[in-house]
Amino acid sequence: MKAPRIKLPRMKFPGIKIVDLYIIRKFLGTYLFAIAIIVVILVVFDAAEKMDDFIEMKAPLSKIAFQYYLNFIPFFINQFSGLFTFISVIFFTSKLASRSEIIAMLAGGVSFHRLMWPYFLSSAAIAGTSLFLSLSVIPAANLHRVDFEQHYLKHFQSLASERHIYRQIRPGVFVYIRDYSQLGHRASFFVLEEYKNNILTGTTEAADVVFDPQTQRWSAPRYIHRTIDPITRKETFEQSKGLDTLLNLQPEELGRVEELVKTMNIVKLSHFINQQRAKGSDMVEQFEVERQSRFTYPMATFVLTLIGVSLSSRKVRGGIGLHIGMGLGLGFSYILIGRFAEEFAIGGVLPATVSMWLPNIIYLGIALYLYRKAPK
Repeated sequence: MKAPRIKLPRMKFPGIKIVDLYIIRKFLGTYLFAIAIIVVILVVFDAAEKMDDFIEMKAPLSKIAFQYYLNFIPFFINQFSGLFTFISVIFFTSKLASRSEIIAMLAGGVSFHRLMWPYFLSSAAIAGTSLFLSLSVIPAANLHRVDFEQHYLKHFQSLASERHIYRQIRPGVFVYIRDYSQLGHRASFFVLEEYKNNILTGTTEAADVVFDPQTQRWSAPRYIHRTIDPITRKETFEQSKGLDTLLNLQPEELGRVEELVKTMNIVKLSHFINQQRAKGSDMVEQFEVERQSRFTYPMATFVLTLIGVSLSSRKVRGGIGLHIGMGLGLGFSYILIGRFAEEFAIGGVLPATVSMWLPNIIYLGIALYLYRKAPK
């Protein structure tokens, strides 16, 4: 006897109809137009601010255009892609509502739930592109941008020499470096400190220390090794020549580490974070913020789109101006909360994973509330 077959309900794909193409075209067209305007304004003001450096440092026009701005613009666009999406949705959906087009769609039998389908497709395209850029393309572009800044912008050239660097290379072992030059891989003063149960037990001090990128070793003409008895606190000194040591410390970790992590793709960044966590670095949460932001910012596209549609689909007496005003208020409050969340993560108030996803969670609640109140 054969077992009876259980028929599962088929998921009906909504398809793409003429009205969907109309909304998608309006959505993406407004989004690209908004980005184009912001990019032009950004480039004009940034070029005016840095023109003196470009002229003084004799930066070639080709490098300004293709090495700096061509790599800087995608980073800026991706950083605020969610806000651009939000403003675009508010703007063109308010126009549809003011011309009673949304009312006509709902009256024609299109449910509000079905009306969200083209918005979802457009958001998915924007979020997918943003995610791909964040994980692989923009880190490579940032590498060229940072290289240009170090060669042709005086502000960043002044940062090529770092002062008073303190890093943990493994649990209980710290390095202090003074006046480190990234160009010559040279430090004027170097101290290696060893702790046991939070008590200093020994130091190795040297001047004029040089890092060799080929051998990955740190060397100095002479050094002083100091040993401290943890019980009696008695100190013994030993002066020797020819320091040559291999440390779990790369020169990239001594410079602008915040800029360094922005040049890593997601695989290298994850490996770097694991490496720093094994060393006991106190900057792990800051690096984790960078990793989580590459996922949270693209995913915010869906949340902000849902808020924008729910907020601006109702025809109100204030018209487009009221919707845009409310939308800008919500958009900038999202950015403000996001900045606070980053500081909470860096300060150790909350784990970076929780802090960086918190704005999306909060505004998802707002989006669902507005969606329930939207005209059906």
